[in-house]
Amino acid sequence: MTLTSPAAPAAVVEAPEPPRRRRAERRVTPGRALTYTVLLVGLLVWILPFAWMLLGSVKTQREILQRPPTWWPEQFTWDNFATWFGQLNFGQFFGNSVLVALVTVAGNLVFCSMVGYALAKMDFPGKKALFLVVMVTLMVPGVVTFVPLFVMVSSLGLVDSYAALILPFVTTPLGVFLMRQFMLGIPDPLLEAARIDGAGELRIFARIVMPLCGPPLATLGILTFLASWNNFLWPLVAAQTEAKYTLPVALSLYSTGQNATDYGLLLAGSVLVIAPIILLFVFLQRYFIQGIASTGLK
Repeated sequence: MTLTSPAAPAAVVEAPEPPRRRRAERRVTPGRALTYTVLLVGLLVWILPFAWMLLGSVKTQREILQRPPTWWPEQFTWDNFATWFGQLNFGQFFGNSVLVALVTVAGNLVFCSMVGYALAKMDFPGKKALFLVVMVTLMVPGVVTFVPLFVMVSSLGLVDSYAALILPFVTTPLGVFLMRQFMLGIPDPLLEAARIDGAGELRIFARIVMPLCGPPLATLGILTFLASWNNFLWPLVAAQTEAKYTLPVALSLYSTGQNATDYGLLLAGSVLVIAPIILLFVFLQRYFIQGIASTGLK
């Protein structure tokens, strides 16, 4: 007969209790409630114009002008959008805006980065004076240079061309300042090591500096695209035929008549103009916030 020893009692392992939240974290203080209320009111005030624009774009002209006004459309209609895509040459206007905005963004990303790199990481005579000129130019209103700029473009024979819509804005003082502020934070020993290895300035700029500038490039791209996409006064003067009209110009000319304004057409066109900007910001908002934060700490 085989004797077996009694089994040892199994050790009981108790699971650690989950950490208890402090009551202060779960308690809604009056100050926090007031903050949430103010933010909620601000959010509603910000959203209401966009909601009115979106709902008004599917209303008839009679319903938009009736009193008292209605928020929710009594009868949905897509005639306003059909007018833009059918009777008006929306595709051409949209293509012009996209072309002008993308080329302007590309020019700012390249040239503003080059100038910012030179001001941040290179030593040359007149560097401080050049940066002072950039800062002074940043403070000059665009209206002041509007007439001289048009005279210059006209004397070059560029009126009513894509070059007239793009070249005056292919480099901006804000972009130069933004890129310079970020590049000041790039370590100098990293660039010196590349120079010791025989890399030239252009190679250092393209292979080392630019890959590190993702957030400010995204910020500059969004700001430049926004300014170019919404630019109205300069394209209105520089583009003198329908073939060169951008969306803001077409929106103003075709929705506003001599005697009356087609508000439904105006609101529908506003939706079409704003939609690409909102989508762009939604996809690039993370880089936009990083770029603003990083350049603001320098």
